[in-house]
Amino acid sequence: MNASAAEQLPVVVIGAGPVGLAAAAHLIEYGTEPVVLEAGPSAATAVRGWSHVRLFSQWAEVIDPAAEKLLAPTGWVRPGADVYPMGGDWVATYLQPLADVLGGRVRYDARVTGVARAGRDRIVDADREAQPFTVHLEHADGSEERILARAVIDASGTWSTPGPAGGNGLPALGEGAARAKISYYVPDLSAPETRKRYAGRRTAVIGAGASAFTALALLADLAQDAPGTHAEWILRRGISGSTYGGGTADQLPERGALGLRAKKAVEDGHATALTGFRTVAVEPHGEQLVLIAEDGRRSGVVDEIIVLTGFRPDLSFLDELRLGLDERLQAPLALAPLIDPNQHSCGTVHPHGARELAHPEKDVYLVGMKSYGRAPTFLALTGYEQVRSIAAALAGDHEAAARVELALPETGVCGGAGLFDDPGATQGGGCCSVPAAEPGVVTLGTASRLLTLGTEESAGTVGCCSAPAETEASAETGGCC
Repeated sequence: MNASAAEQLPVVVIGAGPVGLAAAAHLIEYGTEPVVLEAGPSAATAVRGWSHVRLFSQWAEVIDPAAEKLLAPTGWVRPGADVYPMGGDWVATYLQPLADVLGGRVRYDARVTGVARAGRDRIVDADREAQPFTVHLEHADGSEERILARAVIDASGTWSTPGPAGGNGLPALGEGAARAKISYYVPDLSAPETRKRYAGRRTAVIGAGASAFTALALLADLAQDAPGTHAEWILRRGISGSTYGGGTADQLPERGALGLRAKKAVEDGHATALTGFRTVAVEPHGEQLVLIAEDGRRSGVVDEIIVLTGFRPDLSFLDELRLGLDERLQAPLALAPLIDPNQHSCGTVHPHGARELAHPEKDVYLVGMKSYGRAPTFLALTGYEQVRSIAAALAGDHEAAARVELALPETGVCGGAGLFDDPGATQGGGCCSVPAAEPGVVTLGTASRLLTLGTEESAGTVGCCSAPAETEASAETGGCC
């Protein structure tokens, strides 16, 4: 295919979540035609999975500017700027209307199963960059399709691949067999059946991020109406000054308040913390369960387990592409040092856009929460600016693509995640200051206009999209939102 013909092909955006839909809006602004492929039956399927969770960000901070321009002619009215929406509100009031405006550009029940260069597997060099991308997808009825694209923007998030209970990143022994009693997401205790599942029962909550805080707070509230409700909080590290996040020093007040609610749950006796507990097995105890730690310790007997150990990217359908990913975080190589949770628990991610998100495979980008790989702290504004920069780059506006600067909110806890076996010690690399602006760089975020997003489309993270929880390398300060 010659160059001019390839340029007429659409840009495929994988995922119709907050960042995927924003990508489509920015592409349209540049006159580039997008095709958005959503695995679910409607927009923002992942966000709908945490519709019961309140965002840490106000409405003013979770609406993309290019998307708002598309919505304006429809008579859409921006919600009150200082209101903190629920995930369900975000979907109903903004994300689904945005998808509706995009119309036929968004295709539902279209699960991407593979991406490659036309006629070229991963090995072949010859004439590689001249070939368009082939995107293979499967529809809900089982039928398959292949479409051609000039570029691919993967905004599929990480919501579909939560971390396991095992302390080494693998499922604990017996975890699969106990699956009926394990949940990997924050429960919706407003739903009668879900409430019944946890009321008056003992639940192990594994994780130390915003999702775990949310679960602890919800179970503590449930205990007021259902005596006997109790949480065993499983932490892989110890409890230190940063365990509950930034508290009143957090520039995202709702996030700080959530950490304080979790702390109160422990102080009031509704949760018992087991520290330094790295799960290796889940064993049956009659109709109940017991967790076994690496050092041989056993948890109390529990009825249910909620595993909130973060999320990870699904890279399986990108296997025929040449990606440049960090060996630890599975994030783009240039971005990984800026977001490494071993070094950063708060502060500023250096300006990054199309250049830092590029891969050896030209015109392929991982964006949103997926761009952060296994790193837990992601902000929605980051995703919106990523796709703005990428849309500019694809349109040849390289000056605009380079104008990206983010100033992230402080958690009130600086430094790294702490040494793995010494939670009281912190690693170097303070991160709470905003770098000086460089010539030609436009500041796009301020402390008063920042949002958190957890998984590009995920929950409680998250403008939060998904609330990442504890990972082996993560800062236990509560992830993103």
